[in-house]
Amino acid sequence: MNALTPYAAFFMRLAVGGVFLVHGLSKFHRGIPATTVFLHDVGFPFAVIFAVILIGIETIGAICVILGIFTRFWSICMAVEMVVAILAVRVPHGGHIEPEGLLFARAITLVALGVGPLSIAVKLKHGS
Repeated sequence: MNALTPYAAFFMRLAVGGVFLVHGLSKFHRGIPATTVFLHDVGFPFAVIFAVILIGIETIGAICVILGIFTRFWSICMAVEMVVAILAVRVPHGGHIEPEGLLFARAITLVALGVGPLSIAVKLKHGS
């Protein structure tokens, strides 16, 4: 292990959380109705419920991942979201799956790595 290995989770949290946050803020600003229409158009059932879930994962979850709060939980949610995006949106419509595949792999990496030493959760746990 080299000296930078403990900080891999920090950089991965910034990358994954940052990408999800950009997409979440976009959905948030367009609103639940616009996200619902998109989900309905691709044939997703219960579009309103899943629109709220998507916006929550991509905004609240992304902020938590960036800060290192409940990182494994939110990373699992993000990984599941990417699997659903690949299977329900990309594959049926002949789209490329590379971006979602990479985000899936990065989210799973965060599940494996955990929060890392640079996070609010670690600071609160150690009382620093």
